[in-house]
Amino acid sequence: QVQLVESGGGLVQAGGSLRLSCAASRNILTINAMGWYRQAPGKQRELVAAITSGGSTNYADSVKGRFTISRSIVKNTVYLQMNSLKPEDTAVYYCNADIDTMAHWGQGTQVTVSS
Repeated sequence: QVQLVESGGGLVQAGGSLRLSCAASRNILTINAMGWYRQAPGKQRELVAAITSGGSTNYADSVKGRFTISRSIVKNTVYLQMNSLKPEDTAVYYCNADIDTMAHWGQGTQVTVSS
């Protein structure tokens, strides 16, 4: 089991940046993979970026080159640095932890990008 607490969302103008944080209640190296998902109104939840316990990363095509996922093992925290934000990035962003094929979710944080 793990508890995930997200922070860092907010309102930003197009072209701006935000950094999301996800603090985990356990050693993140014991978690198979952690990731960020997002869900816009009327749309399905989609993977934005993920990082494995070994440090491998992957990104949705729509955010490649703009978003970066990273982690602090000391702080048991995963970050999502979002640059060059676009209005279509507006969504609730959720932190996810995959532990033995079971998904755990944070409460979500709203990101709104104005044009």
